[in-house]
Amino acid sequence: MSDPILVAIAWPYANAEIHVGNLTGSHLPGDIFARYQRLRGREVLMVSGSDSHGTPITIRADAEHKTPVEVYQHFHAGFLDLFQQLGITYNLFTSTHTANHFDVSQKIFMALFKNGYLYPEKQYQWFSITQNRFLPDRYVEGTCYICGYTNARSDQCDKCGSLLDPSRLIDPRSKIDGSQPELRETEHFFMDLSRLEPQIVEFLRVRESYWRPNVLRQSLGQIQGEGLRGRPITRDLDWGIPVPREGWESKCLYVWFEAVIGYLSASIEWGQLFDHPDAWSKWWQTAESRSYYFIGKDNIPFHAIIWPGELIGVGTTFDELRNSPNPATLVLPYDVPANEFMNLEGQKISGSRNWAVWARDFLTRYDPDPLRYYLTVAMPESKATDWDWEDFYKRNNDELVATWGNLANRVLAFTYKHWDGQIPDPGELTDIDRELIATVDEGFQTVGAELEAVHLRAALNEAMRLAGEVNRYLDITAPWQAIKTNRTEAARAVFTALRAINSLKILLSPFLPFTSEKLHRIMGYDQPLFGAQKVQQVTDSLGEHTVLTYDATPATGTWQPAEIQPGQVLHQPVPLFRKLEPKIIEEERARLGS
Repeated sequence: MSDPILVAIAWPYANAEIHVGNLTGSHLPGDIFARYQRLRGREVLMVSGSDSHGTPITIRADAEHKTPVEVYQHFHAGFLDLFQQLGITYNLFTSTHTANHFDVSQKIFMALFKNGYLYPEKQYQWFSITQNRFLPDRYVEGTCYICGYTNARSDQCDKCGSLLDPSRLIDPRSKIDGSQPELRETEHFFMDLSRLEPQIVEFLRVRESYWRPNVLRQSLGQIQGEGLRGRPITRDLDWGIPVPREGWESKCLYVWFEAVIGYLSASIEWGQLFDHPDAWSKWWQTAESRSYYFIGKDNIPFHAIIWPGELIGVGTTFDELRNSPNPATLVLPYDVPANEFMNLEGQKISGSRNWAVWARDFLTRYDPDPLRYYLTVAMPESKATDWDWEDFYKRNNDELVATWGNLANRVLAFTYKHWDGQIPDPGELTDIDRELIATVDEGFQTVGAELEAVHLRAALNEAMRLAGEVNRYLDITAPWQAIKTNRTEAARAVFTALRAINSLKILLSPFLPFTSEKLHRIMGYDQPLFGAQKVQQVTDSLGEHTVLTYDATPATGTWQPAEIQPGQVLHQPVPLFRKLEPKIIEEERARLGS
């Protein structure tokens, strides 16, 4: 094992169910990448968790007359259920409401303070006269002073992606009651991003050769446009992580500041859970490690500018505060492969209007791999894409079922019937047989290269192209005809096709893990390709929280051509995918907005 790979996935706010846009934005691409890297034999740590302190949680809690804890725990439980059903293999999916996350976040704060990158300053913040309290930034909406978007949050515009100065918001209104707030003076700690600007720019420049252009363009464009200025990292809140400074007990760390720290705190918690308290340093403090941050477009500034700034700013001081005998710096992000947005039937996804495909609801009617497949072929890697129910129907039937599922099932069923459930002896292979095997085996380089570059759509397309090559081979060799006159020729064609299918099973497994495991068992293997997920309860000083973990121990899959042997015993073949009826298109469209 070598090359530690950190797969860090954006922390979802625990205030709503996860929809397909959320999945294709971060969770699914991260899982595909992690599964591939594990098959390569690399040491993967994939982490995330529920963002439990964001103001969306308190907004929902206020609306439903619940506590923030009740809200976050409800949706957190739903996330864990979804990730198990969909096979999102987190080494640790935890929460920001843990004693460990509190501790790590406060130590990051203290390290930045000690190193001179934090300063207190009075500012004007929106205050609700009707509520008699300061409003967190996400409680205030108005018009963006940069692009004119009328529903911008006071700290960020989702349309142009800019970080905003809340005091400059045009026509502000409270999300609580629609009233107009007023600016009042309060004091907060600021992160001195202007001092860090040269190092952040250098961090971005050295990654220009392989980062996605849209990520670089947005990040550098923002810096070149207005430059980086001090940004408040505390807020007047009663739900969140207390500021670790005397006299600041009534304020909390701002969620955008502490949530990104979750990647580090989750790595530390993972080590603690498995009795390896120092294991996190392999991914965070070694030169050969690489960290990939899978996020949506709206999170680019926080992961490409602010989080690197935090990591640069703490230097070795974070380790010193943890009493490390050999304090070291923290590894900066290697890549931030952010995705654009997915729309739905030509319109922006809106949970409030129920204009969404909710992931758990989808899985009550369909299997997980068709969802994983469609979200990958429609993944918004470089531009916005659209979930279209007719397109989902066609791709399921014409690609998953016709190109791949039928290929595997008809060859296996034919073999099972004519060779007593065993792989036949092919005799001596011909040039056309060897050519097909070589073509498919080359996929471990071509598909692998696309996966290494986080070009997931291209990787899946290449794997499916290779499945098409096997279908063309069968059209030429036609073993179902040859069996009538030349059993040896039929055996050779079937063996060759099964050998190709066995490798395709591996090539497609990061995308289609459930059906790949099913095919793996049909082909006579007893040990799984991948490991197993597990939910467990953790108790700390804040109470009890639930986590999802992944145990790689049972996994036997490797990223290399999969050989087969004559006489290898098969299990009774079953179809890998279900063919869908055309009626589902209108049935599903009828559910939207209702």
